Amino acid sequence: MTDTFDFVVVGAGSGGCAVAGRLSEDAATSVALLDAGGRNDNWRITTPFGLALPYSAANWAFDTVPQTGLNGRIGYQPRGKGLGGSSAINAMVYIRGHKSDYDHWASLGNAGWSYADVLPYFKRSENNSDFDGEYHGKGGPLHVNRLRSDNPIHDVFHQAAREAQFRIREDFNGEDHEGLGSYQVTQHHGERWSAARAYLHPHMDKRTNLRVETGAQATKILFEGGRAVGIEYVQGKQTKQLRARREVILAGGAFQSPQLLMLSGVGDGDALRTHGLGVTHHLSGVGRNLQDHPDFVFVYASDYPHFVHSSLGRLPSLLRAIQRYRRERRGLMTTNFAECGGFLKTSPDLDVPDIQLHFVIAMLDDHGRKKHKEAGFSCHVCLLRPKSRGSVGLKSADPLAAPMIDPNFLGEAEDLESMVAGFKTTRRLMETPALRALQKKDMFTSDVRTDDDIRAILRNRVDTVYHPVGTCKMGTDAMAVVDPKLKVHGIEGLRIVDASIMPTLIGGNTNAPTIMIGEKAADMIRGEMRTN
Repeated sequence: MTDTFDFVVVGAGSGGCAVAGRLSEDAATSVALLDAGGRNDNWRITTPFGLALPYSAANWAFDTVPQTGLNGRIGYQPRGKGLGGSSAINAMVYIRGHKSDYDHWASLGNAGWSYADVLPYFKRSENNSDFDGEYHGKGGPLHVNRLRSDNPIHDVFHQAAREAQFRIREDFNGEDHEGLGSYQVTQHHGERWSAARAYLHPHMDKRTNLRVETGAQATKILFEGGRAVGIEYVQGKQTKQLRARREVILAGGAFQSPQLLMLSGVGDGDALRTHGLGVTHHLSGVGRNLQDHPDFVFVYASDYPHFVHSSLGRLPSLLRAIQRYRRERRGLMTTNFAECGGFLKTSPDLDVPDIQLHFVIAMLDDHGRKKHKEAGFSCHVCLLRPKSRGSVGLKSADPLAAPMIDPNFLGEAEDLESMVAGFKTTRRLMETPALRALQKKDMFTSDVRTDDDIRAILRNRVDTVYHPVGTCKMGTDAMAVVDPKLKVHGIEGLRIVDASIMPTLIGGNTNAPTIMIGEKAADMIRGEMRTN
């Protein structure tokens, strides 16, 4: 017998957790939530330092196709797997983006998505320990606060910012976000606070109307006529189904929501037929419009004692840090590694910052996959609003195969030149007396002097900073996949609630905006239920 719920949500990432958690607040509304991963409630997830440890059970670990703009290199695309999705493995930085990002969405025909429209949902989700007032919320399920790592590097970073004549910014989520400073994070009492801990874990054993299935990978959307009526999924060795009375809600993220649509016959008809798939509904924008922040990392070896490294000589201090964490939930074990950063303009003529920095208290090489025994630090610089557009497609009709991911990094010449400007702006910070004093060795950029040198190293080392969006974009044009209510064009009973609906990439980290999307979607759905 097939179980039936009012709503079936596919994917327990930032958007899926928020929409499922909010919809299930009404005891009369039944919600099923599926995710291919596990519960993600063990110490590797809840201890912030755990993000430095390999944990394949919580990471899809996708690869890209060879990137023409990156000298043919294959990029790495980690994506969260299990409850919380990428909010369970990310660096926990709480950033909303610039208000102009959302006003731009609205200007594209997406009524209800201006900054004034979405700010209440950011505030509703938030329980901010440090800020309140016009821009911040108290009492929401998502805990946001300053780090408890007590690392003196913050003072050094702030001094470097002043030496480089960049402003210090206390709050990156207020009226403006230009400047450098210390990031707020999604933590509570020194523990990671993922979207699952915010919206699911407190309720899973209490709400009889909420069913959460882990180890359940969706393979197909079930249709009757032009309406989505359920989901087929694989759990263990069994193929199962769940039916939806009201709606199927996709929340698989920018890679797997379009993949599931295509596997179900929704997408570009010609592309589907090349994989032997029938066409349920031709929708040419599915999988198109992929956007991500191209990112370069400066890396330096250092003798500074408050940086992280993996040599055996570090073991005694690491054990002390673990003991302190057990006692106080403070210190090194609470680090998100990317403790400082901010938003800068590469030209004073720009209306908004065009680059973001993440200052990391360890040497970061190849996404942390290449280990260095010596201590050091790193500084990411990413381009916030790239012009390049990529795509997500199918490698095959096998629903368990990884999607084909092409970010098309640096595909547009303008992006390369903007990254050159970003490199120079960031190097200005790296060459301040405060940070030069910490540098024992420049690992990759000591010989980079000319613009051509910069272009060459960018093509050799740029990759993602983990913010893919846009592949089921919201809009009213021919390439839009969902409307401003997040309903899939041309299909009844199917909505998408994740980062794939963003028509353009926001200027910052994407976890908080995706949670906002989940909050707003739940509100829209409940509003429709009241009027129907």
